[in-house]
Amino acid sequence: MVNGRTYVTTLLDRKIYPKDSIADLYRERWKIELDLRTIKSNLNMEMLRCNTPDMAEKEIAVRFMAYNLIRGNVAESAYWNNENPRSISLKSTYKILNSMRFELRKACETYLSKCRYKILNAIISTPIGKRKRPLQPRAVKRRPKSYSLLTELRKEACENLVNSYT
Repeated sequence: MVNGRTYVTTLLDRKIYPKDSIADLYRERWKIELDLRTIKSNLNMEMLRCNTPDMAEKEIAVRFMAYNLIRGNVAESAYWNNENPRSISLKSTYKILNSMRFELRKACETYLSKCRYKILNAIISTPIGKRKRPLQPRAVKRRPKSYSLLTELRKEACENLVNSYT
């Protein structure tokens, strides 16, 4: 038990794995879980749009590149302002970068450096709010479809459909 919390693990050697380090690892793991949830919700990854595994892999890779680009801007802004990068809003940074994308495309080099400075200042001005979360139900809002899920290969489903009519 660490700070009133119980952590269950299969790492049994107390000398190699002290309970404080187990608790620290758990907290770091929890940050990763929250980051994955943020990526899925803020970068529209709840439902992938592609149909093949190869394209799904590419779509996920592109989303992670976008996430790293956004987090890179957050980290740079935090560095220049002596702030913690985790205290800056990812969604607000995404909106700032998205709103500036057309100006950045046509900007010349001298204007680009001024624009970059303004962007970094805008990013640092969007901290994550410290608010108490309201109690919410754990449910998905997606409405059910009138069709059942496709649980076999599409080709097989088509053949079964043709066979059912003959």
